Amino acid sequence: MRFAYLGSGSRGNAAVISAGATHVLLDCGFPASEAERRLQRLGLEAADLAAVLVTHEHGDHIGGVSALARRHGLAVYMTLGTRAAGKMHPAVDVRVIDGHSPLTIDALEVLPYPVPHDARQPCQFVFHDGQWRLGVLSDAGCITPHIRDMLAPCDALAIEFNHDVDMLARGPYPPSLKTRVGGRLGHLSNCQSAALLADIGAERLQHLVLAHLSEQNNSPALAQQAAATALAVDPDWVQLADQADGLDWRQLAMR
Repeated sequence: MRFAYLGSGSRGNAAVISAGATHVLLDCGFPASEAERRLQRLGLEAADLAAVLVTHEHGDHIGGVSALARRHGLAVYMTLGTRAAGKMHPAVDVRVIDGHSPLTIDALEVLPYPVPHDARQPCQFVFHDGQWRLGVLSDAGCITPHIRDMLAPCDALAIEFNHDVDMLARGPYPPSLKTRVGGRLGHLSNCQSAALLADIGAERLQHLVLAHLSEQNNSPALAQQAAATALAVDPDWVQLADQADGLDWRQLAMR
């Protein structure tokens, strides 16, 4: 199994998870043409995708899904709440999931799990190819015991490190937005995600990717240092999914 990011941040999110010839797109917050260009940067065409999975209906995650799916005849998986709140063209093949039950997309087993976020019925995902597990966690305001239980058995993690608490407090956002971002239905701070990592530990991890960093309220250096300290690893081992450049392929393999 391998994975890559087309981009990650408040201006658009999308990732690709692959097992053999099965390629699944996780979210698409970019215009369809931009998503196609970024897929080509990874050596893929949109027509190569088996499906699109959607975490929730916010524009930086769902904005390009409908157009991309229509253009290439892609099945789209999302919860009933996301379908109700998201704007999908009637021609899109939307397949409703419940946010708790595993599903299979060709060579990938997909395990959805609910997260606390200010969306209709948000969920995140763990991907399993029969040997390796990749856990993705983004757009959550706090860590729940269920989140921890889903991510602890993973061999690779892509986790939101959205903001530094002090930078958010001193930053340019209006008070209402600061309250939303820092609240229990907002986004994970460096210290929240670092605490989760410290609880899980680094023994199983082949890859750790920090995602959804705020351009106004965080810095790559602060996020990397928080994660590295939590796991007692070198900061250079911690990888970042960038807004503009995404993240090139990361392979899960025997060590």
